[in-house]
Amino acid sequence: MTEFLGEMQRSVYCGEAEERLCGRVITVMGWAAKRRDLGGLIFVDVRDRTGILQVVFDASIVGVENFAKAEAIRSEYVVAVTGKLRARGADSVNDKLKTGRVELAAETLKLLSDADTPPFILDEAEKVNEAVRLKYRYLDLRTPYFQQIMATKSAVMGIAREFLRKEGFLELETPFLGKSTPEGARDYLVPSRVHPGAFYALPQSPQLYKQILMIAGFDRYFQIARCFRDEDLRANRQPEFTQIDLEMSFVRDEEDVMRLSEALLKEIFLKAKGVKLPEKIRRIPYREAMDRFGSDKPDTRFGLELIDVSDLAAGCGFQVFEGAVRSGGSVRMINAKGFYHSLNPILSRRDVDALGEYVKTYRAKGLAWIALKDDGVQSVITKFMKEETVTALLDRAKAEKGDILFFIADKNEVVYQTLGALRLHLAEKAGLVDKSAYDVLWVTDFPLLEYSPEEKRCVAVHHPFTMPKTEDLAYLDSEPLRVRAMAYDLVINGQEAGGGSIRIHGRELQRRMFQALGFTEAQIEERFGFFVGAFNYGTPPHGGLAFGLDRLIMLLCGTDNIKDVVTFPKVQNASDLMTQAPAPVDKKQLDELRLKPDVR
Repeated sequence: MTEFLGEMQRSVYCGEAEERLCGRVITVMGWAAKRRDLGGLIFVDVRDRTGILQVVFDASIVGVENFAKAEAIRSEYVVAVTGKLRARGADSVNDKLKTGRVELAAETLKLLSDADTPPFILDEAEKVNEAVRLKYRYLDLRTPYFQQIMATKSAVMGIAREFLRKEGFLELETPFLGKSTPEGARDYLVPSRVHPGAFYALPQSPQLYKQILMIAGFDRYFQIARCFRDEDLRANRQPEFTQIDLEMSFVRDEEDVMRLSEALLKEIFLKAKGVKLPEKIRRIPYREAMDRFGSDKPDTRFGLELIDVSDLAAGCGFQVFEGAVRSGGSVRMINAKGFYHSLNPILSRRDVDALGEYVKTYRAKGLAWIALKDDGVQSVITKFMKEETVTALLDRAKAEKGDILFFIADKNEVVYQTLGALRLHLAEKAGLVDKSAYDVLWVTDFPLLEYSPEEKRCVAVHHPFTMPKTEDLAYLDSEPLRVRAMAYDLVINGQEAGGGSIRIHGRELQRRMFQALGFTEAQIEERFGFFVGAFNYGTPPHGGLAFGLDRLIMLLCGTDNIKDVVTFPKVQNASDLMTQAPAPVDKKQLDELRLKPDVR
């Protein structure tokens, strides 16, 4: 039986049925979460996006016809109920529910839609295989867990909009169908029917458009922007994602953008989470972040910091260490304090051996270690070293009994990446991370460029429009890798939550930047001609930042899986299990686009 609402109209959401409304006749609508039949009484938990309300169908109140309909209710039926809200008896109060002190005594019932038996019990969804939940995503989204996350996401977007409008920002849109400017992740391409053989690219970010908006005189822009990157997925990355994107003209330096971004972040945390962030958010230069934590997005909620021992390793007698230093790399260590204590060890010898395999996933050739046990030093590498070198290593680590030192010797990038990952792994194993804390900081003074062995040229660390540090400009042509950028990343709990930079606003400097990247005049014109052309008509100093909205919601809601905060996410191979996208299309559609798939 399927009924229509007719004159019936919802007056209260389920989760808003409070004690102050007792005695009033109200109408609620939602899904049947649970049903209990006690003969002359039927109890149904009705759920909507605000919560659950217990509805009581009493045959003596609701009447024969409505009671018969109540007997037909099954899980996930859609119902509309009118009745009088009343207080529950003292022995039936449910303090686990927001509405656990009241119930609705039904007088009228309409069955708006029936439902098949769901493929899983929604109350136990967290126990169900993720692939099944994603196939039936619309059911998973009904659970209170996801309803709360999506409500938080909506609230954050509202807070951002209100804040930025008060600060004089205009909300402006930029195109989805643009030009491919390959200087970043891989683009998603869209073939044009009208221009055979030509393609649009979906935006990886609105970068060029928002800079052009500054040239166009809009002064302050923001957008809650959809972005697309065809790259390998991981726990905190999706092929399509959302940014809170902003750009400002007539900025003096990084501080102008960072101060405003901090204020926005504080507003979001306070209003969406009730958390007051520190008045002053720390700044850590990129080089310090790498040297101390092995990462440009450091989690500083715990210690296990990196210690450089390259000077001690240079002539230590152990060839692996000496060779790394001699070839321009480094030797660094972490002191896992107390991890190897005989009374209460966090790591067993088997665990230590397993770490040797773990580090190989980060391109390290191996993991050396020295343990300080009750009966002295234990290690397979100390026999190759002078006694004074071993003593110096222990002194530098401030090692005590029960400590174990882990060493990586390799190229700097491998050393940083490996020890940066190892410290996170060790901290998780030892429970050193305070999951209730918010560790917020800025990383500044990034390198402007880095060398790409694959492309045999310099590439931009952020993007080709980032302003070099004024004091480093002299090195742009002669020593480009020495140049630092006026760039800044916002890091929360070891996750990059936002990033931006001051932009180049002089056409001559922009050309020098392109030349440092190895672009010919023809390549500049082909890839960025429309953008460079805009520079010819007056460009104000400007800069901006983009918050990763999805990652921000992850942090606010305490999940480490980005799929939890995206309504309809993709899985590891970038497919949608619910819609089965991507999928083949009709030959007619391909013919219109002059495309012939070459699937081999």
